[in-house]
Amino acid sequence: MSTTEKTRKFLIATHGKLAGGVKSSLDIITGAADNVFLIEAYVDESRSVEDDIKAVIAQLTENDELIAFTDLLGGSITNQILQHASQKNVHVVSGFNLALVIEILLADTDAPAEEVIAEAIENAKQQMVYVNTLLAAQNTEEDHD
Repeated sequence: MSTTEKTRKFLIATHGKLAGGVKSSLDIITGAADNVFLIEAYVDESRSVEDDIKAVIAQLTENDELIAFTDLLGGSITNQILQHASQKNVHVVSGFNLALVIEILLADTDAPAEEVIAEAIENAKQQMVYVNTLLAAQNTEEDHD
């Protein structure tokens, strides 16, 4: 790998064990990846969220970019990661779902992160559906046939 080639890394940081569950699902769907970091905040009182974030940031080189997924906009995890978002190679996405994470993880690393994230957010919004409404519409349509 040349020294100018970018490496995209990912952080899933959540309150509690949600991050581990998302990583477990990712491993099943996309295969295990060594470029995904986890922070399960407030599970172990001896661990500091800020120290965990700093440990991830410290592993980045100038050729790396980090896309951090957090669970709640305005939550403590997001707020702490935002302290590092002024770095040009750190991107923060809050309020993620599994579809969003998968799309971003599998995206072409040559595509700019900003574009990948924006498109994935739009696509992920389509995955959030009240399925009962769809079923009701389908049943109504079938009744009219």
